[in-house]
Amino acid sequence: QVRLVESGGGSVQPGGSLRLSCASSRYTYYSRCLGWFRQAPGKEREGVAGIYLAEDTTYYADSVKGRFTISQSQDSAENRVYLQMNSLKPEDTATYYCAALPELASYTDYTRATSTRGYWGQGTQVTVSS
Repeated sequence: QVRLVESGGGSVQPGGSLRLSCASSRYTYYSRCLGWFRQAPGKEREGVAGIYLAEDTTYYADSVKGRFTISQSQDSAENRVYLQMNSLKPEDTATYYCAALPELASYTDYTRATSTRGYWGQGTQVTVSS
């Protein structure tokens, strides 16, 4: 079993920044990648960003490219990733869920992500409002 512990989130004005953190309790085949999905009220859950820990390759949704950066801890034993979110917009408001998945491509689509074995965090709220 893999446990994910999320931290970060909160409220910020448009144009501001926030950083999310997600730590995985174990590195397994099914947690080779770490990243985030988000879900706004009344909308489907969507992939935001992911990173394949062994090769440091990344995925970003088009809506966040150039504004969000996903990275992993310098200490690989931590199995921790960060999502630095800059130039935040009101449309970024959502609950952000950390997900551990075996394939980076799974972060492109929630249906695809849930069709494979993986692990999910409890979610953390991000609110962007003036």
